[in-house]
Amino acid sequence: MAEKVGVLIVGAGPTGLGAATRLNQLGNKDWLLIDAAPEAGGLACTDVTKEGFLFDMGGHVIFSHWDYFDQLLDTALGSGPDAWNTLQRVSYVWIRDRWVAYPFQNNISALPKEDQIKCLTGLVEAKVANTAAQGRPKNFDEWILRVMGPGIADLFMRPYNFKVWAIPTPLMQCNWLGERVATVDVDRAITNVINNKEDAGWGPNAVFRFPTSGGTGAIWKGVAKLLPEERQRYGQKVVSIDKDAKIVTLDNGHKYQYDALLSTIPLDITLTWLGKEEWAKGLQHSSSHIIGFGIRGQCPHGTKCWLYFPEDNCPFYRCTVFSNYAKLNCPADDAKLPTLCLGDGSGPASSEPKEGPYWSLMFEVSESNYKPLNQEPVTLGGTAGTWSDVVRDTLVGAINTQLMQAGDEVVSIYHRRIEHGYPTPSLGRDEILEKALPWLQQFGIWSRGRFGSYKYEVANQDHSLMLGVECVDNILFGTKELTLSFPDIVNAKKNTELLYKKK
Repeated sequence: MAEKVGVLIVGAGPTGLGAATRLNQLGNKDWLLIDAAPEAGGLACTDVTKEGFLFDMGGHVIFSHWDYFDQLLDTALGSGPDAWNTLQRVSYVWIRDRWVAYPFQNNISALPKEDQIKCLTGLVEAKVANTAAQGRPKNFDEWILRVMGPGIADLFMRPYNFKVWAIPTPLMQCNWLGERVATVDVDRAITNVINNKEDAGWGPNAVFRFPTSGGTGAIWKGVAKLLPEERQRYGQKVVSIDKDAKIVTLDNGHKYQYDALLSTIPLDITLTWLGKEEWAKGLQHSSSHIIGFGIRGQCPHGTKCWLYFPEDNCPFYRCTVFSNYAKLNCPADDAKLPTLCLGDGSGPASSEPKEGPYWSLMFEVSESNYKPLNQEPVTLGGTAGTWSDVVRDTLVGAINTQLMQAGDEVVSIYHRRIEHGYPTPSLGRDEILEKALPWLQQFGIWSRGRFGSYKYEVANQDHSLMLGVECVDNILFGTKELTLSFPDIVNAKKNTELLYKKK
């Protein structure tokens, strides 16, 4: 016999926890949250290496469009400097053997003169052409050319985005852009070149916060602790859904019969299970490799946060100086650790454990686009010699881009592959979603979340949580889901209507 439950939530990442939080807030007791992992967090979890270095599943930072989100996180972790570090985003692009401040399109003054001319000429061409253009851009590539011109397109936007998404920009739509990509003020760009001025600080995450301990995963463990323990079950992997009988089956054979199912399982997987393979094939995603290096010594990168890499001298598209986010992302300075290998991959002169201090780098590589570097492979000497090509090439790339030096002492190495890393905003995505999500709902299935609803424009942690919160209100009251349906509206303001706590 199947165990019966009113609202079954599959997935204890931000979306599932948002849904459970809202149900608990409303006093609803007929719900259950399950997850295949041993603890809450989903893609927002944090791993710890045996040496004591913390690594998130990518460059997650906390900035918010909702008071509800802020209040919940402060309740879960506490508020103030004991719980949170507040940081200025210091981001750069490594290109032409130099650092160019982010956003790149506002800082072409840092480029060689020849590239400056190409970029400025392209900007002027784009401004003239855009005034005569008919209708909206048909794809991301057309948007890039209209807004930035061919110079910036060829030098940065096309190669960088191909590195992230692993598909060419003409095959991507542009509805997702919103606050994700900075446009260009042509007059400002020209002025910056003339005055040789650095111009950073754009975007909603120019200031962000990060937990003082435990990484991003600490946030979601804290949110889970606010919920009744008896309504959370971990180590429970869903293997099938019977949409007609409204039954979910686990890998151990246990069954749940639900009135409403809120699923954060990737939509392509759900559709495949339910016989809609043609829709599933219309959704694209990229897989990610997260690679981390713990290094002995003082960090040489100042207050840099996350960094972008469009060129082919490294496999990664982004690197985060993760030790800059929180001191406790690394072991204590007096912790004694052996050197696994040097920055050039060679074996250490001695494996005798030594004290720190320590710093760390976290890299993101799109698997679909990864090609081994055309360089002599490093062996990763000593006890680190068993790592995969992508890890070895990341170390080579770190040397090529001056993130590390050949003599740096690597004391910890981390690697995790994530099958569903980025939901691709492909040209056919919206057509699939407009059919698939309502079709599922008629069977009592609400597919929501970063991959549950496949909308990258509302796939940050704040968006993901509110997708779950608003989904519960839709299930219970029929309320419109603003985050899912109107990304441009929720991203354009601070949303204060819904609160976790009354002010």
